[in-house]
Amino acid sequence: MTKVASILFAGSLMASAASQTFTGVITDTMCGKDHAMMKVSPDSKCVVECVKDGKNKYALLDGKNVYVLSDQKTPEQFAGKKVTVTGTLYEKTKILKVESIAEATAPAGHSGHQH
Repeated sequence: MTKVASILFAGSLMASAASQTFTGVITDTMCGKDHAMMKVSPDSKCVVECVKDGKNKYALLDGKNVYVLSDQKTPEQFAGKKVTVTGTLYEKTKILKVESIAEATAPAGHSGHQH
């Protein structure tokens, strides 16, 4: 009976790791939300430079959290840009398993800044 219970429990854990949509800015694991210390601008250039050395990874900054992206090729074209990422977030590791990345679009008639 315990074997069946553990199989059901494992199944429920897997089911909870469902695909979600996250909106944020493509950054790197070293700078996160603040690229000022690197003195490389614009931010998109800083992100690419920081990842190029292989020590840092592309990540998504959703405002307060930085999630490492499983896909380390596609994010380069979106460095420093606001994007929508569809994927599965693994809370313990803060890794976002990427299914797709697309540039976020502002609603019609919206200039992209908040009031």
